[in-house]
Amino acid sequence: MSITSTPAEHVDAGRGACEHDLVSVIIPIYNVEATLDECLASVEAQTHRELEIICVNDGATDESGAIARAHAARDTRYVIIDKPNEGYGASCNRGIGVARGAWIAIVEPDDVVEPAWIEGLLACAGAHGGAEEIDVVKAAYWRVFPGRDGGAQTRASCPYRGRVKPRQQPFSIGDGIELMLHHPAIWSALYRRGYLAEKGIRFLEIPGAGWADNPFMVETLCRTGRIAYTDEAGYCYRERDLDEAERFAARSPRVPLERWNDMMDAAERAGVDDRRVLEALALRGVNYALITVSAVGEDAPEVAPLLRSSMERLDADLVLRSSLVSPAGKRLFSRVRDIERPRTSGVSYYTRMAREAFHRVRTGGLSFALETLRRRRRGGRV
Repeated sequence: MSITSTPAEHVDAGRGACEHDLVSVIIPIYNVEATLDECLASVEAQTHRELEIICVNDGATDESGAIARAHAARDTRYVIIDKPNEGYGASCNRGIGVARGAWIAIVEPDDVVEPAWIEGLLACAGAHGGAEEIDVVKAAYWRVFPGRDGGAQTRASCPYRGRVKPRQQPFSIGDGIELMLHHPAIWSALYRRGYLAEKGIRFLEIPGAGWADNPFMVETLCRTGRIAYTDEAGYCYRERDLDEAERFAARSPRVPLERWNDMMDAAERAGVDDRRVLEALALRGVNYALITVSAVGEDAPEVAPLLRSSMERLDADLVLRSSLVSPAGKRLFSRVRDIERPRTSGVSYYTRMAREAFHRVRTGGLSFALETLRRRRRGGRV
């Protein structure tokens, strides 16, 4: 491994006025030469200038490393780390390990950020006490989709924008539970570096991407009561295909439930007993079971024992009475657990789906709403 570091002003992690805090932006890089230049340019253009931009080259075999070094030659805020390929989680951990900022941000190399993104997150933290009072700042984000036949990109609000309404700020995750009901979106945030160190929070180091974002989401959101939220979106998450999760599960059918079990382990370590959080975890577990079954079948020998042990971790009453879990999910859960499913009308679930459809139409248009709701019924990460 080699590290090239350029000078950056040190700011004490966890103290000081937010507008002057050093933010460490971690960018894990592996074979992303097509998008990396645009990503790095968007980070460099942040209106908040006190940054260290940590590029972790995870053994890329294309021109990604050269692109990062070219940017570093022009901007003294860069830290370049070259290492053998170990996966997304190990790369993020390496970045966290060398970071010096008061705050940690994660930017994926095929995404871009709007110029005031970090400034807005810091303003949100500052409005609620700064690093002395806030451990995690979460924000809404944009979902960006490629245009058809080379046409212009389109974008839509993330599913929870306009819906995270805690009674007060800062808050515990149960009061902002929408943040756990959709895509983990760990990059739509700032994390106080001292908080990650105090709690020993790190990514799982598993091959490839491996959905390492799932347990990290639980670790960061469930181990604090000091979350702040802003509805201002500045992170642009590039989505190539709404069925990406399903195709991944077809290639690696054990991964969704393995990562969900890691989420449950993290929740247990955090002592989670809030029913809202437990229900959100149950929803994700049943949905990931649906993804697994869709990929390889319910009786596939490589997943059948994992499917059963996973569903046995869930409280049957919580699952079967939940308005969040689909009728298909409840049927699967009941079969796997070999229990009788109560005869319910499903009215509460379909009422909720109607509200979800209205929200998606309002924020993304009719065709996008129909497609994402179709995917949601199949258990995808939306």
